[in-house]
Amino acid sequence: MKRDFADFWNLLWEATLGVCALFALLNLFAPPQDLPWKPLDLNRPIGAATGTKVAAFDIARTAAPAEVEVTTEACMAALRDAGVEVERAGDTDDGGFCQVRGAVRITGGDVTRLSPSVVMTCPLAIRYVLWDRQVLRPASLEVMGSGVARVDNLGTYSCRRVYGSANASDRPSEHARANALDVAGLTLEDGRRVTLLGDWDGTGPAGAEGAKLLKQLRDGACQIFSTVLTPDYNDAHKDHFHLDGASYSLCATGPSRARRAAADSESG
Repeated sequence: MKRDFADFWNLLWEATLGVCALFALLNLFAPPQDLPWKPLDLNRPIGAATGTKVAAFDIARTAAPAEVEVTTEACMAALRDAGVEVERAGDTDDGGFCQVRGAVRITGGDVTRLSPSVVMTCPLAIRYVLWDRQVLRPASLEVMGSGVARVDNLGTYSCRRVYGSANASDRPSEHARANALDVAGLTLEDGRRVTLLGDWDGTGPAGAEGAKLLKQLRDGACQIFSTVLTPDYNDAHKDHFHLDGASYSLCATGPSRARRAAADSESG
């Protein structure tokens, strides 16, 4: 009996040493963006733990005011550490489902300008900066041969339910929390514009390159944002990307509405 007990503790000790050794190796050699205990670094590629780190800044609807401020300050510090200028913005509470908590505004620094400037939740601002640095800028240089001067958007806050529904049983839109950004297009540093409405199908002013860029921006956004809706999704999104930080995930990729309609016609 005593021998069995000793063997058990020896086995437990060896297992503990093995776990410690594995942790040390991971901590030393694994990419920091893949390790949940490493701090968020907006200059690193998107990793296995990036989403979890960003979600740590999310604010529950039931959070006390003091928790809102502490969490938002920590989120803003992560942005400032990455060279982004950000200020606290006024929160919104309509007494119903339209509540914006932990609102911020990006005012400058190492980030592509949003036009017009908008108020958004701080975690959404972090997602935007990640998308800007890890997806938008490199893709624009690769495909268009030009940097991006600004991101043209249709706003963040709108006090409404999904799809503008008047049905009280439908869930609130993430826009009701300023937790969604609608991107209409880009203005490049060389003056060219790429828009969702004009260039999604490749026949617009930006040509095939514009369509290629937009598809890359969509694919990259799906790694960063919870929900990505595109012109392929429905007519309500024919002129913009909807990018949000919801608690559920949906990445709307093809086939396009035109191809779906043609397929339905042939099958019918």
